[in-house]
Amino acid sequence: MKLVTFASGGAVSYGIWREDGIVDLGRRLRDRFPDLDALIAGDGLAAAAAHAEAAPDHAPGDVRLRRPLDRFGKCLCVGVNYPDRNAEYRDASDLPPYPSLFVRFPESFAGPDEPLIRPPESLQLDYEGEIVLVIGRAGRRIAAAEWRRHVMGYTLANEGTLRDWVRHGKFNVTPGKNWASSGALGPWIVTADAVDAERLRITTHVNGALRQDDTTDRLMFPFGRILEYVSTFCTLEPGDIILTGTPTGSGARLDPPAYLVPGDVVEVAVEGIGTLRNVVRDEAETDPS
Repeated sequence: MKLVTFASGGAVSYGIWREDGIVDLGRRLRDRFPDLDALIAGDGLAAAAAHAEAAPDHAPGDVRLRRPLDRFGKCLCVGVNYPDRNAEYRDASDLPPYPSLFVRFPESFAGPDEPLIRPPESLQLDYEGEIVLVIGRAGRRIAAAEWRRHVMGYTLANEGTLRDWVRHGKFNVTPGKNWASSGALGPWIVTADAVDAERLRITTHVNGALRQDDTTDRLMFPFGRILEYVSTFCTLEPGDIILTGTPTGSGARLDPPAYLVPGDVVEVAVEGIGTLRNVVRDEAETDPS
């Protein structure tokens, strides 16, 4: 199933995305699960699946997709997880024994087809296409071999970064990773039963040009190792999300660097999951004041 959050007729609901239309689960399940966040937290996938073959309530063109999860709990991001990304740093370092982690806040993510915002404080907005794990079952000290039991689905992210703002402190990337709508999530969550996670190919295009292209079988820290490590120091809970790293080819690493500018179109795609598309806008273009 492809689970979406959407707006239609001034109201926000959630449902199942199909090519022939959207099954509105909000109409059917709102008393038990008021939104998609609650459905995941309440182990409601079976209730959703019971309506998977229902007649659609909305045509695809009549809704606007929003970020799938509105109030996710923890958002943990893995940095430098593809081997060529480690080589990009040109510091002759060995492959790291543990994943590098940082966090992002909900307001830093736009939804599908919503603008990525470049703030006036920086001209170095960059793209990072990533696969996102959505936690569906709580766990602490999860064994790497048991990771699939805790992941209910997958979505995509553009883990947009203000490059100069990740270098203000010696080890502190948080300021460059949390500008409002600098990144994006979506377009939907594909349930784990519909995805072959053994070897996923992720690509990022900017204005139609291929910038990033790699496969998850090359990850330095595979999905199982990520969950094992993270759940050692904190409990993973339903609705938490984990961004699993971006391939080589970000704009900062090109010669010369190619940062995003207003009008650029960024598309992150994984076969079997979907395509996340966003257009870059300057903050002044979107600020109603």
